[in-house]
Amino acid sequence: MTDKLTVSVLGTGIMGAAMVRNLARAGHTVRAWNRTRAKAEPLAADGAHIADTPAEAVESADVVLTMLYDGPATLETMRDAAPALRPGTVWAQSTTAGIDGVAALAAFARERGLLFYDAPVLGTRQPAESGRLTVIAAGPAEGRDRVTPVFDAVGARTVWTGEDGAAAGATRLKLVANSWVLAATAAAGETLALAEALDVPPDGFFDLIAGGPLDMGYLRAKAGLILEGRLTPAQFAVTTAAKDARLVVRAGEQHGVRLDVAAASAERLRRAADRGHGDEDMAAAYYASFDDGPAA
Repeated sequence: MTDKLTVSVLGTGIMGAAMVRNLARAGHTVRAWNRTRAKAEPLAADGAHIADTPAEAVESADVVLTMLYDGPATLETMRDAAPALRPGTVWAQSTTAGIDGVAALAAFARERGLLFYDAPVLGTRQPAESGRLTVIAAGPAEGRDRVTPVFDAVGARTVWTGEDGAAAGATRLKLVANSWVLAATAAAGETLALAEALDVPPDGFFDLIAGGPLDMGYLRAKAGLILEGRLTPAQFAVTTAAKDARLVVRAGEQHGVRLDVAAASAERLRRAADRGHGDEDMAAAYYASFDDGPAA
């Protein structure tokens, strides 16, 4: 079987657009759709065919890859695509949809006879654009020869968590990883806000922890975005991070775990969005530490 496939990508935001470009660069035939067509049209220059509807996009596809905002948006889009979906088509859903969301998507896949892969990704804009995402995947062995070239094109590593995509094992691992990302980002923003309030130069803090166990590359990366005013274009937007934080909190609630830090992160991100930072990098949650300032 050739490893050059026809791949339909539904959703061409920050992550989806990067996936389209990397799939085309790998030699696959790519058909792309986005709810706002204007956001997808630049991808034609990268060799993608831009479809007007989800059904047009998935026609004759070997693999359908969804990278949409959340579970309900993904389910709605796949229902729109349903008339053109062939039984046996591989569907890799890479949206962070939450445990309930994955269950609904897997049920749709069963109804349509699709080979379903729960395949959220770990990474932001930069690794997405360079094809260095980590794909967290679960799904049947029988279709992996078709989906693996897709994962190889968009990611540097695939971590398999099992053969039952409906069990949401991949999404469960993604939520655990996201809980750490959210906590670290919130801590970075609060630390800088406190330093500003106490007239402590940020460099003094970074010099203090340099090279020790408290130092962390992720802290420095997010702090740099804030201190250098590089919050746009977003590596991962505030509004999307807020949605993911709510999914983390919900997962904890469903399994008897109270996640105070994740809940606080969701609230901080909401306040940042309300202050006009929704499309900026999630590090902009920093602004939630201030009632009236600093100015955006």
